[in-house]
Amino acid sequence: MKETDDIHALASATQQLDPMDRKILAVLVEDATVSYAELGKRVGLSAPAAHERVKRLKKSGAIRRMAALIDPGAVGKGLLAFIHVDTSGWGKTPALMAIAECPEVEEVHSVAGDACMLLKVRAASTRALEGLLARLYDTPGVKATRSYVVLSTYLERPPQPGITPSWPVPKAARPAEIV
Repeated sequence: MKETDDIHALASATQQLDPMDRKILAVLVEDATVSYAELGKRVGLSAPAAHERVKRLKKSGAIRRMAALIDPGAVGKGLLAFIHVDTSGWGKTPALMAIAECPEVEEVHSVAGDACMLLKVRAASTRALEGLLARLYDTPGVKATRSYVVLSTYLERPPQPGITPSWPVPKAARPAEIV
């Protein structure tokens, strides 16, 4: 379970990324198995320089780990759902966090809004999802859940190294035009 209590430490590490670091991360997020020679070629560095950059990115925490992204269907988990969990009191209790032991649970988030916790789960079937929900309801403090079963996924990706340089100002925030 990854906590977000250290978010400020990670944010300062992120601000130290230069454009070359972001190029390297962009290549690795697409294919972490690329050789250092190929990585260097793609970003304009020598293989040893690319290797040193990757080591530094790992040491700084910008690269937390290298992992394989598996196809959910290949492991029999074709049903994706998001579950909002309402609790009495603060949601992050040891009893509720124990749900992370279930391999169907991919993410657990504490959220602001109309729920306390948000779970991302992948299950083999609606029956398996129902079993997970039953376990949630057996958890002390859980008052209600709302499940959202995904019908189609149009974009699913890991965090991207790029940053949008500027966002348009919403119309509501613009000064009124004089006619």
